[in-house]
Amino acid sequence: MTIFYLHGFASGSQSTKAAFLAERLGSYGVSFRCPDFNEPDFRTLTMTRMLEQLTAAVRSADSLPVVLMGSSLGGALAVLAAEPLAAQVDRLVLFAPAVMFAKPGHHLLPPERVDEWRSRGSLPFFHYGYNEERPLDFSFYEDTVRYDAFDATVRQPTLIFQGLHDRSVPFQTVEKFAETRPNVTLSLLDDDHQLVASLPRMWNDMTPFLGLTE
Repeated sequence: MTIFYLHGFASGSQSTKAAFLAERLGSYGVSFRCPDFNEPDFRTLTMTRMLEQLTAAVRSADSLPVVLMGSSLGGALAVLAAEPLAAQVDRLVLFAPAVMFAKPGHHLLPPERVDEWRSRGSLPFFHYGYNEERPLDFSFYEDTVRYDAFDATVRQPTLIFQGLHDRSVPFQTVEKFAETRPNVTLSLLDDDHQLVASLPRMWNDMTPFLGLTE
């Protein structure tokens, strides 16, 4: 199989979860790829661009089937890609997926800051991958709200890990997303948005789901 890890907003291919998974999966000889959605420029990031990059990467995968692992906004991206890439994608593993992102009041900023973003054309956001603020064009907002991951069709077996103390993605929203989809297994964890403390527990749950055996 080929596993694609889809990093979150203002993150990158060298995140803690990506590094952890790359090491563990490498011991099984699994092909692990982590596209950098900051390329060619974080400022011009859009969901449409991310979907196009992911589609091209998945369709060029050396080994099938493909598993999509997505964190936060990357989780929403995986959900949105599940149906159009159904011929290649066998299953999904999601970490605090931002399935509510297109809903009113659930974007990066409160409404008054969105108005400022619109009027200024761009705003700085702290980028954890670069460890500094980077500007992001308002086109990100305009494009992203067109994609409603909460109502997207996902037929593949899906495993979701969600922190009960997540201040970015409400666990209640993820519960609602999961409860209407019998193919989704939700694991609620005593953790925050990053889920770093739960990495060993999540790995133990992932290995049988991915069919990995010693």
